[in-house]
Amino acid sequence: MSNSHHSAEDNSHGSVKSYVIGFVLSIILTAIPFALVMSPSLPKDMTIAIILAFAIIQILVHLHYFLHLDFTSVQRNNVMAFAFTTMVIVLLVGLSLWIIFSIHREMMAH
Repeated sequence: MSNSHHSAEDNSHGSVKSYVIGFVLSIILTAIPFALVMSPSLPKDMTIAIILAFAIIQILVHLHYFLHLDFTSVQRNNVMAFAFTTMVIVLLVGLSLWIIFSIHREMMAH
């Protein structure tokens, strides 16, 4: 009975190898955008796009390797909760910025 409990823990928690892979990927995904900013060799718009792409990839790496969030049936409720939370945050921030910029534009017009 303790073996089944131990294997259930292994499925929910990562191994040392998983954490090391996540850590190395996180360092790489941080170092490349940092190098692009410190030695500006690309146009500003392209640098910003690359940084945003690496940020999204790094979020996915953290979700998979550190938070152990995947698309298995066991994790379905966690994925749905995360997706809903992300949607609420994006709407809250996005609509707040829209309101702020709209008010700013109207104040400057008068």
